[in-house]
Parts: sequence; structure tokens; C-alpha cells
Amino acid sequence: MGKLDGKVALITGAGQGVGQGIAFALAKEGARIAVSGRTESKLIDTCEAIAAFGGIAEPVVADVSSADDITRSVDTTAALFGGVDILVNNASLNPLGPINDLEAGLLERAYTSGPVAALRTMQACYPHMKERGGGAIVNMVSSVAVRWDASGYGGYASVKEAVRSLTRAAACEWGVDNIRVNAVAPHAMSPGLQRWADARPEEAAAFVASIPMRRIGDAETDIGSAVAFLVGPDAAYLTGATIPLDGGQARWA
Repeated sequence: MGKLDGKVALITGAGQGVGQGIAFALAKEGARIAVSGRTESKLIDTCEAIAAFGGIAEPVVADVSSADDITRSVDTTAALFGGVDILVNNASLNPLGPINDLEAGLLERAYTSGPVAALRTMQACYPHMKERGGGAIVNMVSSVAVRWDASGYGGYASVKEAVRSLTRAAACEWGVDNIRVNAVAPHAMSPGLQRWADARPEEAAAFVASIPMRRIGDAETDIGSAVAFLVGPDAAYLTGATIPLDGGQARWA
């Protein structure tokens, strides 16, 4: 018996990296997973991997920058599995670079795929969760926003801080409906991070050295397992929080 038996989870950006790791962890706890993202082949691969260990998952192709896609993905999830209990907002465009080089158009697209998409997806899931007596939402944010020196990360930090603000507001407003909303700031190995580490090994080594635990997290066992806890019954009184899963690197207090 898993702690998420009978629950339905919609996870965006679940075809690879952190989103995939979360999908694996929630499926192993018994949740049925709507694996959402833009690239169908990656979604199918993830669903097949889940089926291989006895889990249940279906691919839901959607681009979170599209309001219509978001509505359709939530409706499809509810139609496939009978409702929505859990939402993980993981998909987002991450705008990096110095302020003088940051293109306003890129930042606009990042806001559309980040906080705007998170808002739309939460709003679309809300009636389904309320109808089922409650639910749990986890939004992915970043520890970059609490760095003293955010050079090169201003756009990225602003996008993630907007998501954090929406997380807190939703937690306060929806607690009466037994819908919990938390944020997670993860460090985990992903295809993008691996490409960066391979291209810039010295920078990557310095990055790992700045983590007290001296390693980068695993998408499933470190991040996914923690998210499974957050959306499960053992965290029933936890809402409105930002949980750093970064090996102790960032100072949040």
C-alpha cells in the first residue's frame, strides 16, 4: 500500500529531469500520473518506465505557455482518471544572463511559462480538488532568489519569486478548502545541468564544492521523494512553505 493510493497527480514538465523524477516517486507511492509536457516521445518513455515498475501513467501533451493547452491538460487528466488531487508545476522557461543583456521578450515568455502558467494551472485544478474534498499543489521555485549576489540570474530569480508569491497567496486563500500549496527549491541533476557540467567542468566542480553535502541531488530519490511527502498525508498541516532541497547551499533564514 502506497501513501498516495487512489490519488491522481498532474505533473508538468515531466518528460525528463526533475519532473520525471517526481513522476517516478509519486507513482511508486500509488498515485496515477498524468505525465505532461511538450515532447510526446519523452512523455511516452516516462510512462513506459512507470508501467515497468507497476505504476499507472498516461501522457498528456501540452505547452504551459498556452492557456488552451493548460485547460485541456487538466480536463484530460480528470477525464482519464476521474479527477485531480495533486498538481506539480515544474515546467518553466528560465531566462539567464546579465540585466543589460536580458531581452524583454524572453522575460515575457518566461513569465508566461512560469508564474502565469502556474496560476492558470492552479485555477484549472482548483474546482476538481475542491470537489474531491481537498488537494495538494507543489510549485517549483529556486534558491537563486535568496542569493546576495544574483548577478546573471535577475530574470530567473524574478520569475521564481513570482511563483513563490502566488504559492503563498493560494495557500492562504484555499486552506479553507483543504487545498495545500507549497513550493520546493531544488538542486537536482537534469539533462540541462549535465550539459552545463560537461561544458564547464571547473565551474561545475566549484558549484558542487559550495554545497555542504558536496553533491547534486537526485531527481527521484532526493526531490521526488520529498515532493511525495509534501503531497501525502504525513504533511497534512504543511502549507504556504518554501522547502529548500539544495543540500544546504542557500541561506533562507
